[in-house]
This record gives sequence, structure tokens and C-alpha cells, in this order.
Amino acid sequence: MTAPARHLTIIGAGLAGALLGILLRRRGWNVDLYEKRGDPRVQGYGGGRSINLALAERGRHALRAADADDAVMHHAIMMRGRMVHVGDTEPVLQRYGRDDSEVIWSVHRGDLNIVLLDLAEAAGARLHFDAGLDAVNFDSRRAVFRDPRGDSTREVQFEALVGADGAGSALRAAMHRVRDLGERSDFLDHGYKELEIPPRADGGFRIEPNALHIWPRGHYMCIALPNDEKTFTVTLFLPHHAGADGGPAFDQLVDVDSARDFFERDFPSALALIPEFDRDWRANPVGQLGTLYLDHWHLDGRAVLLGDAAHAMVPFHGQGMNCAFEDCVALAQQLDAHDDLANAFAAFEAGRKPDAAAIQRMALDNYLEMRDRVDDADYLLQRELELALQDRHPGRFVPHYAMVTFMRIPYSLAMTRTDLQRGILERATAGHASMSTLDWDAIDAEVRDLLTLLEDVPA
Repeated sequence: MTAPARHLTIIGAGLAGALLGILLRRRGWNVDLYEKRGDPRVQGYGGGRSINLALAERGRHALRAADADDAVMHHAIMMRGRMVHVGDTEPVLQRYGRDDSEVIWSVHRGDLNIVLLDLAEAAGARLHFDAGLDAVNFDSRRAVFRDPRGDSTREVQFEALVGADGAGSALRAAMHRVRDLGERSDFLDHGYKELEIPPRADGGFRIEPNALHIWPRGHYMCIALPNDEKTFTVTLFLPHHAGADGGPAFDQLVDVDSARDFFERDFPSALALIPEFDRDWRANPVGQLGTLYLDHWHLDGRAVLLGDAAHAMVPFHGQGMNCAFEDCVALAQQLDAHDDLANAFAAFEAGRKPDAAAIQRMALDNYLEMRDRVDDADYLLQRELELALQDRHPGRFVPHYAMVTFMRIPYSLAMTRTDLQRGILERATAGHASMSTLDWDAIDAEVRDLLTLLEDVPA
């Protein structure tokens, strides 16, 4: 006699929840997805707080596992590197990799969510919208969902709950009332606001589409990522409050006129591309940026958290979604390996926590690089040396960005090797202004001494 199919109830039908639903259905699980918002395929996707997403190899591997890569890539735009805008000079492209085989892809969160929801529903997952988690009785394994439209509720029985409901996770709050999860949040003193560069009058892109554009200004910056509608999503990152140095901050931009004056002074080339600046500034709120740390991600076999619900991070390495997608694959694999949900959830947490902590730290490090260093002479020299050492020591000296973005080695391993390699670069270039004066024999010896050959995770 065939055993009945197992069942998981996923809280949150965003990116990770929808992808996990597909992966589980492919394994024969019964899946219900509950989402507090309405169906974006019906009412459209609410923007203004999303930040465009950078899809890298880790995320694409997860999409391929769900047979979703082709459908998603239809909406993606290649980004070869950072196009750095400094002063009145022509912007300069800093490639992410060696060639077009090493790129990332810009995709709009709303487009990606809709594609994954369609695929999850086609795979047999049951989708429930306007159903926010309101209460959980973990002893009786019953959950209450509230419809915000009419304030009605419904109660459902569950075998186990999976929290894919983001940094403000309702499931995490419910779990915390039963077990102290050791939750800590570290918010940046910076926030963000989104604007939009529309297409040209002829329907084309206004600026180079195959790049992440960045206007670095020391302690703040703007970035712009392309969309397949020939628009760019522009994001301003700025301190919430003015500091002792008198630098700009959101609390100084009290109205749209002061915001426009700020852009005219600090980002004139970006402002010239945003004809609806006043409308966008008024319409889109200032978003928070922070890192969420938890000591515990699961409640025995009754509930588990993943993605931002377990380890939200700042967006400056473009890895939040990619990391969450890796979580989905890892959890599905642990469910394959363990009949007992408590063991599966514990193994998932043990395997993913060190890597989540590593990419959280590297995302914070990358913010400092993006806003402070991309136009510095010492950074540019170290980057030039990094690429040269990649050619001189293939498979041994692998640039930081390549390890994180183009490979699937554990984030924790990438962080360890990055720290070693950064030391090599800093020591080699100290006191030098060009590659011509470097001590290549000493550099090569140090690379061979400190770094082993590195192999990627098999496909």
C-alpha cells in the first residue's frame, strides 16, 4: 500500500516560498502556500521597496533544479560589471569577471515572483492569497490565517510550517513565543529610496543596459539596475540622520524640492535621466537596511525558517535572493535524506548557518567597497593585481567576486579565502602606484604558500 504524501505548509509566497513549493512538488510533497498580500498576477506587484535583484550562479542553479531557469531568464538583463560614474568624466566599466561567461543578471522582483508563482501552481502547489499568518498553536499543529480585506479568519491543520515570509516573519515571531530563537538585528544607519529611469522616446535604454551603474560618493551612493521593460530601477543609499561631518542624510531632505537640490548638486547626471523625479520621490518610502541574526532556525519538527526570515542581510553583494534559493535546495535535499522532520530541519540549519553568517558579513564589506573604494587608486591597483594573479595561478588565486558570484563553493570557504587573498593584495601593493614595480617572485611564492587549488561544487 502506497504511503500518503507528506505535507508542508509554506508561509510566504514570495521568491523563496514559491521556489520551494516547486521543488517540493517535484518530490511528491503536498504543498500549501499562504501569502498575506493579494495575488500579484491579478492586482500587479507593488514596488517602491524592492531593490532590483542580481541573479548569479547560485540562484540559477536552484532555478535549474526547479526547471524554472528558462522562464526566468526571459525577463533578465545581463550585467557585465559596474559602470562607475565619477564627476564629469565618461563612466568606466569595471568587469565582474574575465568575459561574458562571468556576468550577473538583473531581474525585477515582481516579474520573478509572478513566473515562480505560475510554475508553483502548475506543479500542483495550492496558493492562498490575502491570508496572513495570525496565530499558531504548535501543540495542536493548527494555524490561523487572517484575510485583511474583511478581517475574516480561517484555521488550518499543518504537519509542519516553513517560514519564507521575509525579514518581518510572522512565523518567526510565533516560534519565538515558544522558544527563544536568540534573535538580534543590526540596522544600518543608512536607508534607501527607489526612483526610475524610463525608456527613451524611441523605446530603448537611456544608458548602457548591460551594467550595474553606480555613482559612488563616499558615505552614500546611487545605483541603477536595468529592467527588461527598458527602464532602470535607481536606488539611493543615504544615511538616515546627518552626522557630525555635516554630510547629506534623509532627515535633511524634508521635501521634494530639497531632494531635487541634493541630486542637482551630487548626482546631476543621474537626475537628468529621471524625468519623473518629483513623483517617484513622493511615492516611494524610505526603506530600512539591516542584518538579522538567529541562534535557532527551527522548532523541532514543527517549523523551520529560511531566507530572509532566518538571516536577512543588506543587499550590497546581490546575494540575498541567491542565498535564499540555495536554502530552498538545501532544505529539499535534507527532506530527501531524513524521514524525520526534526532531523531534516536540524541538518538544514547546521549546514546553512555558517554560510549565511559568511555572506552577511561579506555583504556589509561590499557596501564599504561600493560607496568608498571603487574609484580609489589603491583599490583599482589591487583589482588589477587580482586579475593578473587569477591568470598566473588559475584555480589557486580566484577573485573574491568570482568565488561568491560565479561559483557555488560554500560562502564560508569563499570568505576564508577572501581574507587570505586580501592580505596578499594589500601587502603586495603597499607603497606602489603601478604593477610595474611589484615584486612578482615574492607575490607568486606567497600565493603558492597560502592558497590551495580550489574546486567548485559539482553541477
